[in-house]
Amino acid sequence: MAGATYGAVPPLIGITSGLEAARWADWVREAVLLPVAYQRALERARAVPVLVPPSVRATIPVLIERLDGLIFSGGGDIEPSRYGEEPHEQTGPPQPHRDRFEFALLRAAIDADLPFLAIGRGMQALNVIREGSLIQHLPDVVGGHAHQPSPGRFGRHRVQISATSMLGKTLGDHAEVMSGHHQAVRRLGKGLSTVAWADDQIIEAIELQGHRFGVGVQWHPEEADDPRLIEALVAEARG
Repeated sequence: MAGATYGAVPPLIGITSGLEAARWADWVREAVLLPVAYQRALERARAVPVLVPPSVRATIPVLIERLDGLIFSGGGDIEPSRYGEEPHEQTGPPQPHRDRFEFALLRAAIDADLPFLAIGRGMQALNVIREGSLIQHLPDVVGGHAHQPSPGRFGRHRVQISATSMLGKTLGDHAEVMSGHHQAVRRLGKGLSTVAWADDQIIEAIELQGHRFGVGVQWHPEEADDPRLIEALVAEARG
């Protein structure tokens, strides 16, 4: 970002992204897409954002070696066969290239004890690689659309947080968050702890036990005006 001022050796934080059809000028092409809010949130926290598109697995050891941390960003639904289910009629089209790459990158980050924050789809991916499962369409379970007021829009709601968790030590025992998701954790994966809940008891955040900084949140901190969670990731990556 023009004019940004960084301290000595700012950490490099990779942000996963998707491949989508996009239009600009006279072009309609497949493009690497990521909401700019992720970039801006990291720059405000004095980190250098690095776009990480789905790629071949051979790039993963290089990313793990050179990056100081990772954000697994939000996006489309995970292919249900990866957690042993048939697709719900409301589940989005599969993105096998993104699933394959991000699952492998997540496993490598865990093995390397690399700090990461998994947001939305990222949290769901973390749960699935740990042998958990997902609720494919939340209105079937909780009724209504409190977690996603309408497609493409964020809503605000309150979450309760375990005060003794890493997340609780950053945000306190509750927070007002911005979310827009129609899926969520059903069966919690191995080695994960539930650390935040919505009023309807849907799991809103998880942590990887024994990891330096392995946090998954169902909401979108990059879209909100509370910088503490992204600042905590950057501080850990800097350390």
